[in-house]
Amino acid sequence: MQTISLLGATGSIGRSAVDVIRRHTERWRVKSVAGGSRIPELVEAVRATHAKQAAVADPAKLGALRAALDAAGCHDVEALAGADAVEALAADPETDAVLQAIVGAAGVAPTFAAARTGKRLMLANKESVVCGGALLMKTVAECGAELFPVDSEHSAVFQCLAAADPNARSRARIILTASGGPFRGRKTLEGITPAMAVKHPKWSMGRKISVDSATLMNKGLEVIEASWLFDFPEDRIDVVVHPESVIHSMVAFEDGAVMAELGDPDMRTPIAAALSWPQRVSSGVGALDLTRVGRLTFEAPDLETFPLLELARETLRRRDGSSIVMNAANEVAVAAFLDERISFTGIMKLVEMTTERFSAPAPQSVEEIFAIDVEARTRAAEILSVSEFFN
Repeated sequence: MQTISLLGATGSIGRSAVDVIRRHTERWRVKSVAGGSRIPELVEAVRATHAKQAAVADPAKLGALRAALDAAGCHDVEALAGADAVEALAADPETDAVLQAIVGAAGVAPTFAAARTGKRLMLANKESVVCGGALLMKTVAECGAELFPVDSEHSAVFQCLAAADPNARSRARIILTASGGPFRGRKTLEGITPAMAVKHPKWSMGRKISVDSATLMNKGLEVIEASWLFDFPEDRIDVVVHPESVIHSMVAFEDGAVMAELGDPDMRTPIAAALSWPQRVSSGVGALDLTRVGRLTFEAPDLETFPLLELARETLRRRDGSSIVMNAANEVAVAAFLDERISFTGIMKLVEMTTERFSAPAPQSVEEIFAIDVEARTRAAEILSVSEFFN
């Protein structure tokens, strides 16, 4: 029996994790859950997992959380609030593992807190790796933590690399697959609305991640992630568009073999792998029927229409704080787009302009990561105030 802290319990990955865990109550027990600000969903996670602690990131919502828990009959559940409370759940010495699914830069501090405790860290927060980079991997190694990626692509790479001798990595290539998002094949991105951008053709994801998929920023962040997670240089990481989303990623080895992980596009599969590795357990996902799929297609990404993928590669090659700047600017830009303050193409313009105008050194501490992040957001907001650039 393992005891788990589930961070980001109200999002799509958190809900999928709850579904997997409930299928194996003899293996896993959830002690604590955390969410951003959605109280009803957080209370539902408490009821589904029988968690003993619940934390909401917004400190102003502590009273609302307490009232909602009491109304649901969860009188014995401890209510907590604020970023420090979420971080404390990540570092709780009474838990064996943390499933970290908080979206955005807000997830960086809890990731580091969990890594410092030396426990199993199941990571779905890509910003922790994009912003933390070498510092996070150094922390994981020094503290003896086990890091298991939950993103479907990186879970696939992890599983494929596990099939070969570690020495084979030095001559292998990672091939990340991309669905292409809802606008694959389009040569103009004018007139795109938030409702159009969040309608992903294959995956059920949150609004921010869906927009990142639509701009291909999500794949750019995943290239950065893969480089740090698996210690691969940028020039040995390829991206191929695979609209069926059946192959979740591949590794090409020196002998000509290409290992791939396939399955229906359902996040419960990589979640179950991270929870149970090296064992395999039922995730609730049905077996892949290749006769139903019919065919698998592949194409190169359109870097001219979707330039953020190449921008992400550039920031990775710099090996400084540029990836943090890019990520912060992207969060500001996507939020503005979802609020209908800028156009879809304005996202790309704002991210490019901010990254070009603000350079930062490689961070040496978590505090430095946040300092760069805050400054980048300020710079992005200043550029955004000149609204004619983005409409």
